[in-house]
Amino acid sequence: MPTIAAIATPPGAGGIGIVRLSGPRSKALLARMFLPLSPRFENFRPWFMHRGRVLDQHGEALDDVLAVFMPGPRTFTGEDMVEIHCHGGPLIVQAVLESVLRLGARQAERGEFSRRAFVNGRMDLSQAEAVAELIAAPSREALRYSLNRLDGLLGRRVLALREELEALRVQVCLAVDFPEEEVECLAPADFGRAVGEVAHSVRLLLAGQKRAKVMQQGAVVVLAGAVNAGKSSLLNALLGRNRALVTDIPGTTRDFLEEACDLDGLPVRLTDTAGLRRPDADAAASGGADAVEALGMALSREKLGQADCILLVLDGARLGEAGAAAETCPDAAARQVLELAGDTPVLLVWNKSDLCAPAVFPPRWSDGRFCCMVSARSGDNVDALAQSLRQILLADGLDNPPSDGLAPNARQALALEEALAELEELEADVRAGRSYDCCAVRLDTAAARLGEVTGLSSPAEVLDRVFAQFCIGK
Repeated sequence: MPTIAAIATPPGAGGIGIVRLSGPRSKALLARMFLPLSPRFENFRPWFMHRGRVLDQHGEALDDVLAVFMPGPRTFTGEDMVEIHCHGGPLIVQAVLESVLRLGARQAERGEFSRRAFVNGRMDLSQAEAVAELIAAPSREALRYSLNRLDGLLGRRVLALREELEALRVQVCLAVDFPEEEVECLAPADFGRAVGEVAHSVRLLLAGQKRAKVMQQGAVVVLAGAVNAGKSSLLNALLGRNRALVTDIPGTTRDFLEEACDLDGLPVRLTDTAGLRRPDADAAASGGADAVEALGMALSREKLGQADCILLVLDGARLGEAGAAAETCPDAAARQVLELAGDTPVLLVWNKSDLCAPAVFPPRWSDGRFCCMVSARSGDNVDALAQSLRQILLADGLDNPPSDGLAPNARQALALEEALAELEELEADVRAGRSYDCCAVRLDTAAARLGEVTGLSSPAEVLDRVFAQFCIGK
């Protein structure tokens, strides 16, 4: 196994720059380029920072540094490792790396340090992915989910489920291989029940996928509704600053406006869209079709299809008490949004509550949707709206969601979905009385799919794709 080296700190100037080595020659390469400056130097005592001067291939000094030797297998990669801590100027760090490479180390590829950790059993594949996700985490909640995976929580949970399937397979094999022998065999009812329990556990793991996506990538929230309902004012209220132009003139927002915000640790991209009108009312409202406004409304409809959640803003002052007490939605634009929303969750926002706070709330026609009464102009109840929005975005569709923060990424979720599909087919086979040898095949497939989550049965091309997303120094 060749010794690899890379810069482990971000590009650009900084106080400290780190060059990292991993492999069997790490200590020997360090010894060839390190001149100790301390009289107490003890031949690179492990896990001890040694002060000295690092030299180039000609013996000329490059920098005063601190160097540490970390013997395997109790290192990140499971191999002997070295870190050289030099001053963080880009020229200095690059010169130190070049000196290491000229002495015989090889430039590390993307994710190669983490890949060696995986190969050497220091972490499973889900933990390796968590390293990259931890570095790129856009929010504190994303950090929490990544740390859970880095601790191996997801991997241990999946491994336990895989072991349950393996135990079932042993009992199924007994029934297939020794049909005439007097051995204790798993009854079909018990077999189906055990498979169902594993399938339920997989569903619980998959329930966290949406949360993981939102935490890692952020959520898209679209503000939609009638012209002059107060969408731009609400955007400004959620942002805590005036970003959108607000007037009493209908059709002020003709394009869409996107701004990022943080909802108590949740990254969100708010999209303010042009107000919607009924197609048959466009001409009457504007005295002739406004081509620019029409394009804006077309973009609004397009953005609705991209949303993770829709804030349907209602003009409370216009709808009044009667609008809240009506059995059907009296707002034509709101009805249009609800039709376009499909399965996308919708939060009804009754705006201008300072002008009309109806006695009947939520509106009778809300059909069980989340509702919130706010005044974007005064800021009343905007914080409660933000909390409701956060709750909707993190909902996983379960009555009793797991509280341990487990959330698979897209690759892991795909493997879990394939395992679940096999388990559901297996349940159907057991109910239909299919032979145990046929059932054993589905058990094997489901176990293999679960193994892909932690890398136990992942092909090389999958590993290549995973580690290619890493930075060079990790």
